[in-house]
Formats: sequence, C-alpha cells, structure tokens
Amino acid sequence: MTGTESEAGEFKGLQRQLKKVWHEFQQDPSYEHTSVIVPSMTVNQEELAKVTGAAFYEERLMFALIRLRNPNARLIYVTSQPVHPDIVDYYLQLLDSVSASHARRRLHMLCVFDASPRPLSEKILERPHLLRRLRRIIGNTDRAYLTCYNSTVLERRLALSLGIPLNGLDPELLSFGTKSGNRKVFAEAGIDYPAGFEDLRHEDDIVESLLALREQRPGLKRAVIKLNEGFGGEGNAVFTYPEGTADDSGVRQGLQELSWLSGVETYGNFLRKFDAMGGIVEELIVATETRSPSVQMRILPDGSTRLVSSHEQVLGGSTGQAYLGCRFPADDEYRKTLLDQAEKVGKVLSGHGILGRFAIDFFASRNNGRWATHAIEINLRMGGTTPPFHALEFLTGGELDDNSGLFVAPNGQAKFYTATDNLKSPAYRGLLPEDLFEIIWQHGIGFRHATGTGVLFYMIGALSQYGKLGVTCIGNSADEAQQLFAQTVKILDESTAGKKQGMVAPMSDRYFAME
Repeated sequence: MTGTESEAGEFKGLQRQLKKVWHEFQQDPSYEHTSVIVPSMTVNQEELAKVTGAAFYEERLMFALIRLRNPNARLIYVTSQPVHPDIVDYYLQLLDSVSASHARRRLHMLCVFDASPRPLSEKILERPHLLRRLRRIIGNTDRAYLTCYNSTVLERRLALSLGIPLNGLDPELLSFGTKSGNRKVFAEAGIDYPAGFEDLRHEDDIVESLLALREQRPGLKRAVIKLNEGFGGEGNAVFTYPEGTADDSGVRQGLQELSWLSGVETYGNFLRKFDAMGGIVEELIVATETRSPSVQMRILPDGSTRLVSSHEQVLGGSTGQAYLGCRFPADDEYRKTLLDQAEKVGKVLSGHGILGRFAIDFFASRNNGRWATHAIEINLRMGGTTPPFHALEFLTGGELDDNSGLFVAPNGQAKFYTATDNLKSPAYRGLLPEDLFEIIWQHGIGFRHATGTGVLFYMIGALSQYGKLGVTCIGNSADEAQQLFAQTVKILDESTAGKKQGMVAPMSDRYFAME
C-alpha cells in the first residue's frame, strides 16, 4: 500500500468523527468545540497569481470569528502573514451576545510568517513546531474540526497531522469538481447545460470539438474553452468562429486569436496548461438578456443536502467572465427553478459521497419570452459568495426559507445585500486599517444590530497595498442594500479625494458597479 493509499484509508476513518461532532452541535448550539480555520487557497497557483491581492484572500473567512458568540466555542485562525490587530477587534466588536474580551480569550490567531506564493496548508505542513503548537491548543480532538477554503491532498494531510476531521470533501472525489466532471454531474442530474464536450486533453481534441460543436449548432459564433481546474473565470478562453464554413485550418487559425480574462495569457501557455490538466469546449449562449445567477448548497455529514443561498453574480473583465460581486437573492422570476435544479445536483453529489459546501453557477437567458437556465459549473469549495452570506447569517441570526429562497431574520424581516470583494481605486492605496475604521465610525456606515442593516468590510489587509477591499451592504430591501453600496463608495471616494494615498497606479474595473 502506498503512502497516499494509507492516507486515504486513515482519512476516511477520521471523517467519521465529523458526523458525531455535527450531531452534537445540532442537538446543542452551545456545544463546546474547537474550530480550526485554515483559509488556504490550494488551487493552481499560476492562475491565482492573476488575482489582484490574492494573498489577502485568506482574510475572506474572518466572518468565522462571529462563531465565538457561542461562549463555549474556541477558534484557531491561521494565516500566512499576521492579521492587523485592529481588524481582529473589528470583527469581535460585532458580537452582540458576548463581550469582545471573553471572545478574545477563546481566539488564537497564528501565522507562519511566509508570504511565498504557495498554499497555506503546505506552509503549515512543513513546520513541525507549528503543528505541535496547534495540537496543544486544540487539546481534545474529539470536539474539533478543520475548515479550509477547499479540499486537496494537502488539506487531507493537514487534517491527519492534527488528528481532526476536515469539514470538506475527500480529495479522492475532486474529479467531480473539474469542468469535465461538472458536465457529467449535470447530465446525471437531468438538468440543462450548454452543448459541448468534456475530457479533452490536447489541441487536436479542442479543434475536433469546436468543429463538432459547430455542426450541432449551425450559426454558432463563439465557444468557450475551459481549463478543468480554472476558477473565477481565470482559465477560460473565448473562441470566435471564422466567417463562413469552419474547417480545420480556420479553427486552428482562430485558436491563435483567443480572448482571455487575463491580459498576460498567451496561447502557448494556455495550451501547456490544457495539456497538463485537460478541459472542455462548450457553446457560448447568446441572448437578448443574460444573467449569471448561482446557488450555494451544503451536503451535511449525514449525507443530507441543504440550500444555503442564491445570488445574482456580477461578472466583468475582458471576456465578461470574471467574478466581481453579487446581489442576494437571485431574481424572483427564476429563483425557484434554480433552487429545484440545485437540489437535483446536490442529490447526485451526495450519492457520490461529496461533503461540505459547494456552489453551482448558472446562465440565465431570455429572447423576448421566458427565462431559460443552463448549469455552467460546480465549485466544490467556498467562493466569493461565501463570505457575504455567512456574514449575514452570523450577524442577524436568521435563516434561509427553503420555499421562497429569501433570508428571514428572527423578527420576520427579509434581508437583502449587495456585496463585492473587488471594490478598488488607486486613491484607496495607502489607507491603513485604522484609517478605514476612522472613516467607518465618522460616517456611521458600520453594521447596526438594532436595525440589522449596514456595511461589513472584509479583506481589509489588501487596502493599503492594492487599494482593494470587500464590502457586504445589508438592507431590508434590495434597493436599500444597493443604496448602502453607493453611499459606501461615495464616502470612501470623498475621504480619499486629493489625498494621494500611497502610489497611484493604473487599475481596471474602477469598482464593482451595478445597475
């Protein structure tokens, strides 16, 4: 038996412990436990490097500190670089049922002091002294679990090293999360998805698939070529068919003129990654009206599925496929359809043994009639829509109504939000966390427990260097949430106007904007 096979068997045994912890927590919300948060972005590092301020995405799970409102909960949060203490204080002061000082005694913030562009899980695993320290802090492993951004063999190895279960899928099942695996799941679930081909590996496969797709869809003008392990729109290339009849030579010529989200990509480099990880080719659906909604779900340790949220995603970039932000919830006209289709996908994934959070991206289109929806991809991990929804959940104490898809606070008030992790401006560069907090308090745009409305800021560490941060604007209506977003942008712009904060540099996508 190889080391990997031995790890896989040991991991399956360890995961059985998660079901017990989850059951106890369901029986008693004040259950004493320890949550270990390792927000490692264990994805293709070459693709991740294209994301502005990617190192600070480790702060996107800081909303988890709000779990400390349970007086019997302990939380360990590990990062590559230290998190500014004012940022930690900012989240702790949002706790409305326990004092910040009490919560701080149950919080352990650790870092590896390693800014190299590698997954955080890998950095932790190569530091035996840190692993021993973590095990000492965890103490009783029977009441602890590990939460990560996504699950790979590194996260599995980390769980085994700590002796606690991973609140996520077994990496043996990661093939279901590839673009090729997604298409197979959609087929098994019996829901609509774009015409195309999966399990491709080489340039000849791409050419053959593009030609076959044109035969299936005469008049098709564009198609999308996707790397199996791309994310956030990175790794997607848009192909434009030549005028007239498409033949082998015409398609090969067209491949030299692909459009990418990232301006630094080249065809040779893209093809190298395609040969290594494989991918798909599928039609690019065109309609008079198009939208990009998504549904977030969770498969619990007992195998049951649970709807988490739905969103209208706002996409941008040169190909229009980069995630910029979202609105909650998805549109009334097709939200129920999306939730029903997501449930079908959830049952298929659960049947294959998938565990944890995942999201399904859809494409909604309309040509002077009813909306049609097509499933586009499945993200077997947390994503850009995870922090805002769970911030809403933890801040308000409400829950999602499965029938309507609306989030309802304990007082019966429906909640809405506008959110982005891509609010940025050259003028924001140089703002320190304490500068941002002064602006928040001076203008009163923080979250207010009395009304259950206001703004939550995150990814604050990226502000000074990149002029970028995340915001979730929570309102009692969609209009109020959007107005809060516009007000927040206006306040930040006016507070930095003419201040020449830091070094001004060219920046695309001035800020996440919505109609």
